[in-house]
Amino acid sequence: MIFLNNCYPFELQPLPYPYDALEPYIDKQTVEIHHNGHLKTYVDNLNKILQDYPQYQNLCLEELIMCSCILPEKIRTDVLNNAGGVYNHNLYFNIMGNSNNTPSEKMLKIINSCFGSFEQFKILFKESALNRFGSGYAVLAADKCGNLKIISTANQDTLLKTYLKPILLIDVWEHAYYLKYKNKRANYIDNWFNVIDWKNVEEIYLKKDII
Repeated sequence: MIFLNNCYPFELQPLPYPYDALEPYIDKQTVEIHHNGHLKTYVDNLNKILQDYPQYQNLCLEELIMCSCILPEKIRTDVLNNAGGVYNHNLYFNIMGNSNNTPSEKMLKIINSCFGSFEQFKILFKESALNRFGSGYAVLAADKCGNLKIISTANQDTLLKTYLKPILLIDVWEHAYYLKYKNKRANYIDNWFNVIDWKNVEEIYLKKDII
């Protein structure tokens, strides 16, 4: 993943595709509100929280999350919530697109070895996303050996402190799908599989760093 600025002041990362690129599966209005409204709010809030704490402004986004224990208790929760919101949303938007919607043979072999088949992976991933009570994400993550795991996270929690590398996630906060799908989260999940950019997912998987 590429960030315009991964330290304070954080910037809203532009989408790597037009707002209507995910149609008909995710509508243009939802993408605009999600990116320019929800994600921008997390970015702005994080900058606002850190503006009076110059001693922490040199920490990158991942360090703010992984080393949150060094932050003053007064701002710790707010930093985690907003930094997590930026991190999760940047990944979510970057692993979608209108091309490369089929895993490569290499990526497919990895998925098959971990889940038995690509269809079984989709079943398990959908189950994780459906069973997330309230708001959060279903995440496909890799451990240090490259093995893939499906994990559900609440709200804007991340997996960074577990040293698992998220390579793909679906946002199941209602703002990600409610305009088009209303309460039918299952339909949103089914259609979301059509906009995964597996080339980007594979590139993230192959990188040595945590992002």
